[in-house]
Amino acid sequence: MRRRTVIAGVGLLASACWTAKRAHAADASIAERFAQTLSAHDIDAFAALYAEDCVNHQVSAAAPPRPPGVKPKAATVAFFAARLKGLPDLNVSIQASLAEDDKVAASFAYEGTHQGLYYGVPPTGKRLFFTSCDIFRIEDGKIIEHWGMGDIAGIVAQMKG
Repeated sequence: MRRRTVIAGVGLLASACWTAKRAHAADASIAERFAQTLSAHDIDAFAALYAEDCVNHQVSAAAPPRPPGVKPKAATVAFFAARLKGLPDLNVSIQASLAEDDKVAASFAYEGTHQGLYYGVPPTGKRLFFTSCDIFRIEDGKIIEHWGMGDIAGIVAQMKG
């Protein structure tokens, strides 16, 4: 009887470890879904990647501070909606990614034609290519925290040059 209990316990533990690793692998797909939803211009699916109470730690020229009273998720969605308007043929791909524990890091490449107002610059018709490096902390399958760095100088130089 005791031997069965030990065997059942070991089996249950192994199953739990396998399930945890599988869940971790599922979280790693957040970078792929980030790129896919933006490339598909599906802003609703993009918004669904984020938890309602997410925190964006990135504040830079590439991602200016959010206006007072605007929640971080709404500011992030608005930022990317503006990017899609400025670059209506935007395609996003992953250059490299890695996942550990509850975090996923990725280097994204963005490519699109500047056909709408973008960063205050009227359409130039130029083809733009730029990158970002982002780290997402995942909780319950959603992005709960974000740290990132985007190439605003490269984007502006391409639009003006």
